[in-house]
Amino acid sequence: MEYLSVDDDIHLEKLRKAHADEVFRIIDRDRAYLRKWLPFVDQTRQVKDTQAFIDSLCSVVNRDKNAIYLVWYRGEPAGLAGFKDIDPVNHRTEIGYWLAEHLQGKGIITRSAGKLLDFGFRNLKMNRIQIKVAVGNLKSIAIPHRLGMVCEGVERAGEFHTDRYHDLEVFSMLKSEWVERLLNP
Repeated sequence: MEYLSVDDDIHLEKLRKAHADEVFRIIDRDRAYLRKWLPFVDQTRQVKDTQAFIDSLCSVVNRDKNAIYLVWYRGEPAGLAGFKDIDPVNHRTEIGYWLAEHLQGKGIITRSAGKLLDFGFRNLKMNRIQIKVAVGNLKSIAIPHRLGMVCEGVERAGEFHTDRYHDLEVFSMLKSEWVERLLNP
């Protein structure tokens, strides 16, 4: 899907090379803020680094494994959200996201991730969707909690960046739990 409408303020547009400048500007502007939790920030020094990332998503190897979207909030590019490591054989995937610092606290990612959950279960026919968040990243950890996801535990030393390993809290939702929430809100 190229375009997903979340609500009147938010829509998701499939990430493409034409978005490289906008995405890089957000990363570069918010580098100090984003760097604390995102491993790619230090490797993203120029627009061409963002272009290379987008090219990698479109490669034959990765094209069907990822579906990354530019998050738009009231007409402004706000960050990225999407599916990574889509596994159609086992019907599972992971949602990842990040947001510009000045747009924090508006529910943008919670609503976007909720839309991705819905799309993943309905359209991609997933049975399991997970979110991994660095231990201590309280703003990000609040998102799977708000979505009603189950905390399964901690993936020890699951991600390396900024000179050390970070433990990751693993949250998931199964299709049966999603259906139950729809039937009994």
